Amino acid sequence: MQTINRFLYGPTPEERVRAWQAKLRSESRQLDREMRQLDMATNKARQSVKQLATKGDVKSAKILAREVVRSNKQKDRLSVSKARLGSIGTQLSQQMAMIKVTGSLQKSTEIMKLSNALIKLPQISQTMREMSMEMTKAGIMEEMLDDTLDMEEDEELEEEADAEVDKVLFELTNGKLGEAGSVGTELPSRQDKLEDEETDRNMEKYREQLNGLLSG
Repeated sequence: MQTINRFLYGPTPEERVRAWQAKLRSESRQLDREMRQLDMATNKARQSVKQLATKGDVKSAKILAREVVRSNKQKDRLSVSKARLGSIGTQLSQQMAMIKVTGSLQKSTEIMKLSNALIKLPQISQTMREMSMEMTKAGIMEEMLDDTLDMEEDEELEEEADAEVDKVLFELTNGKLGEAGSVGTELPSRQDKLEDEETDRNMEKYREQLNGLLSG
């Protein structure tokens, strides 16, 4: 009989909630992996910033430090998104308790707000869109709110970047940014040139790694 009901009416409310919770846990683990990758790439970039600043190449150090700033902001965004996934999971657990009382899923403006915010994150956007459609059909949510991406983010980054970059450089060079900017008058040796070329290659590699993670 249960099999016939599932065929006619689809999954039960309890089954729907369990499936959503499983998806939430999977997406949360994905965000954890991305944050670990960001940490690894950022730590390598920080070391390269120190090397560049020590050699007096403040311009290149600032370019890479800007990527470190972007990486830190992205990690904060991922961390907040993971917390939102957890909040939706908590709300769904409450729904499970209500099912035992009312026999059906209840409308939740909180789940709708959290889902709308998560749709803006590229890493989990597709999954959250699909879940939102399923939850709307199940009666938990109404039509999704406007999910247009905020375009002010890049402007805010530009406004804050210089101060943040200088702060990062100050921390990474132990307050010796001024000393790093003074370049000697002696001609560089062959060994120095080779080291500079390696540092430049590392800087470009770390920039590519961070850009790949930030645009993912």
